[in-house]
Amino acid sequence: MPSIDALATCEFVECMADEAAVASKAVRACSGQIAAFIDALVPRMRNGGRLIYFGAGTSGRLGVLDASECPPTFQSDPEQVQALIAGGDAALRRSSEHREDDPAGAHEAMAELDLGPLDSVVGIAAGGTTPWVLGGMEHARSLGCLVCFIRCADAGPVDVDHLIDLQTGPELLTGSTRMKAGTATKIVLNAITTGAFTALGKVHRNRMIDLRATNEKLHDRAIRILQSYAPSLGREEADVLLDECDGELKTAIVSACNGTDPASAREAIAAASGRIGDIPGCFEDGL
Repeated sequence: MPSIDALATCEFVECMADEAAVASKAVRACSGQIAAFIDALVPRMRNGGRLIYFGAGTSGRLGVLDASECPPTFQSDPEQVQALIAGGDAALRRSSEHREDDPAGAHEAMAELDLGPLDSVVGIAAGGTTPWVLGGMEHARSLGCLVCFIRCADAGPVDVDHLIDLQTGPELLTGSTRMKAGTATKIVLNAITTGAFTALGKVHRNRMIDLRATNEKLHDRAIRILQSYAPSLGREEADVLLDECDGELKTAIVSACNGTDPASAREAIAAASGRIGDIPGCFEDGL
């Protein structure tokens, strides 16, 4: 490990890039663990269960970030993926590390969520020893939740349903888990939510098909995605169809590809459990 204060700026940046590569490899090594959790999570979410992240410091902030990005990306209910952070919302901007030492510190917030057996809880603690997270996971298990733990160092046995044991190693800036450990954690959280919502039908091929055109940027994106499915549609025609579908891109795609009205398109989508690729005859052109 080089002494970063002795490096030229370019050398330092190269070291940072190398460290990010280590983080990626650590995630890849845990791909089976991550996939197993996603596969267990999806049926619960399909039946109304929620995904709840919780952590302290950087780990908590990363959970909040991933949860907050789900509604605009997947048109998900904001209640479906949530995140708790030690110290509450104020900890997003100001350090509240002293809160992480209380093993019962998350219990009140968890009680407000009224957690149950359909819910899945993901504790995030880079070092694997944070009392606020460990106590929260133990409490979640007592409520019947599916419990997953993400850590970046082996801190010994832990009683959870799924363990994602990232081995990112020492940080370039010793002890700063916002670096390599944070990078690896973010990749895992991205994988969990993107994988789950893809399985739930929010994605077709590599396209975000369940967004709603609620502002100019999203409207333009929806038009372009719709036209990629129906190239014969001019922009104005695509705009009209999207409007007829109340801004629902998925409905407009099925309507255009199947030549049906919006109501029939919605019925077909519901019959396919939201997965438009499973609608008979909808994509015979191979899209």
